[in-house]
Amino acid sequence: MTPTAAQLHHTAAVLAQMLTFAQPADAVLSAYFRRHPKLGRNDRREIAETAFAALRHLQKIQAVLPQPAQAPQRAALAALVLGRGCNISQLETLLADGDRDFLTALKARKADFAADPNTAAELPEWLLAHLQTHWTDAEITAFGRSVSRPAPLDLRVNTLKSKRDKVLAQLQKEFPDAQAAPYAPHALRLHDKPALNRHPLFLDGTLEVQDEGSQLLALLLGAKRGEIIVDFCAGAGGKTLAIGAQTANTGRIYAFDVSEKRLSKLKPRMRRAGLTNISPERISSERDPRIARLRGKADRVLVDAPCSGLGTLRRNPDLKYRQSAATVQNLVFQQENILKAAAALVRDGGRLLYATCSVLPEENEQQAQRFLDSHSDFMLLDCARLLQTQKIDLDTGKYLQLNTARHGTDGFFAAVFERKSG
Repeated sequence: MTPTAAQLHHTAAVLAQMLTFAQPADAVLSAYFRRHPKLGRNDRREIAETAFAALRHLQKIQAVLPQPAQAPQRAALAALVLGRGCNISQLETLLADGDRDFLTALKARKADFAADPNTAAELPEWLLAHLQTHWTDAEITAFGRSVSRPAPLDLRVNTLKSKRDKVLAQLQKEFPDAQAAPYAPHALRLHDKPALNRHPLFLDGTLEVQDEGSQLLALLLGAKRGEIIVDFCAGAGGKTLAIGAQTANTGRIYAFDVSEKRLSKLKPRMRRAGLTNISPERISSERDPRIARLRGKADRVLVDAPCSGLGTLRRNPDLKYRQSAATVQNLVFQQENILKAAAALVRDGGRLLYATCSVLPEENEQQAQRFLDSHSDFMLLDCARLLQTQKIDLDTGKYLQLNTARHGTDGFFAAVFERKSG
């Protein structure tokens, strides 16, 4: 792959904005493409891949280019070499004065990069310091390298419409690399990441884009037909839809979220999936009076809590620069309040699932333990056993703790609680 001069120019323009970290990287990219509607699909793909490669390898780039936002074209060239496998000779026609020396110096630092914890793991100092209190150096490096690679495209087969084996056979005719994912029973994986938003299987609701780890969270909730279920932080509804399929479109699922914009994305997805048992409702906060009517009535409550998102760095590499120790602490406080409010909705014998897409213990197992310490009417269920009952061979202990390096999914955490009867 050799980029064109125009693609390099556009990538540099995108990086000049992305590297300020004033906005999420995907929002910057979407806005840029809206301003440049004449860019073709291939151009957009190349620009996006290189820009995100720069974010994934920013620790190495900054080691040679201390202010990359001020030299975005060099940052783009570095991303092409570090993240996209380009040789310097391939880029010769694109190089300005001094660029070859810059790229040569970058490649010459390979041994130094491997020896330095920040560049070896591609993690900023605040996050590296955070993880060093819980993980070994080898675990940190393995995690950092795993999230510095692009994620595959994971899909969920809507069981209301079809079965995984049938859909896999259909997809393999077009996409030979399509395969069944290793853990979730309805998950498929495509490594080439084709655009499927206009594919017939997507348009008719047979397929939904959803990471395998996210699918496992929905399965842990264990939803059954006819139940009252609350998705407390539903967002755009990926897990809500998976839960709806588990209930065979029966019972009632309340999809709460504070963002009307996120919930608006759920409604067309519901129609496409053939689900009519979901009630999306915007709430002002976890203390919204409209929640009170469900107090003690829900069979199952899912809390996919607002979190740092550091388990999704393959998809959102800018998060490690947009989060900080301070923002994490604020999130921990928010998570605790949301979990407490959601617990009040669970009936005796009902199930409460707390989940994040983070790998930080204070957002995960420490948060779960705080909940148990302050809620003696709940007990912890063993996630490995819950998955085993669904014939899923995955044992990460009493909590579900998915790590990209070990499991090939985004980094997810889940704790499952049950309210004691009586």
